[in-house]
Amino acid sequence: MTVRSPISDLPTHEVTNVPPILGDQDLYGKDLPLQEGLLREGGGWAERTVIDFAMKAGSEETLEWANQANRYPPEMKAFDRNGMRINQVTFHPAYHSLMDLAIAHDVPSFAWNNPRDGNHVAHGALSYLLNQIEGGALCPMAMSYAVVPALRATPEIAEEWIPRLLAKEYDPRDIPASEKKSITMGMFMTEKQGGSDVRANSTKARPAGERTGPGAPYILTGHKFFCSAPMSDAFLSLAYTENGLCCFLLPRWRPDGTRNGLFLQRLKDKLGNKSNASSEMEFVDAWGLMLGEEGRGVRTIIEMVQGTRYYCAVGSAALMRQALTQAIHHASYRSAFQKKLIQQPLMQNVLADLALESEAATTLFLRLGRAIGAGETDPVEAALARIGTAIGKYWICKRTPGHVYEAMECHGGPGYIEESILPRLYREAPVNSIWEGSGNVICLDVLRALYKDASALPAFFAEIELARGGNHLLDRYMARLNAEVSDTSNLESRARRVTEMMAVAWQGALLVQHAPAAVSDAFCASRLGDYWSGAYGTLPGDIDFESILVRAGAA
Repeated sequence: MTVRSPISDLPTHEVTNVPPILGDQDLYGKDLPLQEGLLREGGGWAERTVIDFAMKAGSEETLEWANQANRYPPEMKAFDRNGMRINQVTFHPAYHSLMDLAIAHDVPSFAWNNPRDGNHVAHGALSYLLNQIEGGALCPMAMSYAVVPALRATPEIAEEWIPRLLAKEYDPRDIPASEKKSITMGMFMTEKQGGSDVRANSTKARPAGERTGPGAPYILTGHKFFCSAPMSDAFLSLAYTENGLCCFLLPRWRPDGTRNGLFLQRLKDKLGNKSNASSEMEFVDAWGLMLGEEGRGVRTIIEMVQGTRYYCAVGSAALMRQALTQAIHHASYRSAFQKKLIQQPLMQNVLADLALESEAATTLFLRLGRAIGAGETDPVEAALARIGTAIGKYWICKRTPGHVYEAMECHGGPGYIEESILPRLYREAPVNSIWEGSGNVICLDVLRALYKDASALPAFFAEIELARGGNHLLDRYMARLNAEVSDTSNLESRARRVTEMMAVAWQGALLVQHAPAAVSDAFCASRLGDYWSGAYGTLPGDIDFESILVRAGAA
């Protein structure tokens, strides 16, 4: 890690007690939970790739690209200078540099280009590294990764489109996909009147010819209210035929070389995620291909949603890690009351608590990555991945805004100004909890998995039982959790409680098995004990703060 010292002798005073700028970051070498988890969960064969990408993603140059891409957000270019409709989005060159960095290093396609054990673990690690610096470029990466299983529902479509997704040469040109070096893909599901209730959608599809069913061409008319990454080369979307809600692939260009009927209406002015374009769109006789079985559109597109939800968990864990890194750096150099902040007992409590949450999130997403990959052949791992993706997505994303805020508060006023990365991380923090199903939707998905999939609950309990006997508080919490899920009264109103308990039990079980005792004991004492306020900095006073902070990267 490179630390640069600022100029200190100014005309009126000498600048002292100000932390130096945090320059190039060694995102892998300073992150012990990531290192250990990558090897433990089967991704060790990719360590050299992860190390190399970590140095590039953590460079000061990449951080400056992120700053520029957020300072100069995308702009809609609906028409060319002659008044012709082109439905384009223009981006600052820095955003293209970020996209080039990601695609050249296989961020959207690593798992599919490396079909072996641990591939999704390593894939998650790559995404986690880049998301620490810039989240906007990860939206098209997430969708391009997650679309592959959905495309496989119709082999003739998969054969044409998947090879284009797996290419590693960024090509931003707005030309037909068949002429490009590589492509990205997006997903449009929600409409104004329905939101997460996609069955309330009104978009209609009619056959474009005599052929109907999977792989057949259709004409779509309707609208979509949240369309992120509208510069992508193709999109999955939902529309109704006479036989029910179906999934369709809509390219930007028709097979005859003309622009498809995808009309951008406006770009969203979002709280955060500024570098990523999100739009509203209307389909005016848009040409598309039916993907998957007719009338089973939700089932088809949910294959993609599972992948993007995994990205949400990974992305939020990344925000936690970067916020923690910034807070530790500041506290290591800033003094107050004759001590470095990091030597002050209460600040140690706050930072150690942030470190525990970050490690728990990282450990969980890496284990989830193993379940996703192994689930392709192992039914137990598949069941764990199904319910675990929802649990991880809900809890990691839900804990992130408060985590980033607390890290900002560690800086005091300097953390609140835009020259710091903290305001951008803070604005980014809520998006993953909202995208791909907000809290209530995700928790109801957990209930569906628990009580409609006979394999889900046994797979989950078999997972956490591996830690039995390692910590008495965890053992006691498992009993409480078992009683909670056995009680079927008022399930919907208790869905968040059930999901939260499953999440912290799983995190506790993983840490008891794999983390040093200082970490696992502190996590269990605070999260699984008799008192937990949920606020950061409320660890019991007898915790080994120093060991936790050294493990988190403090000098």
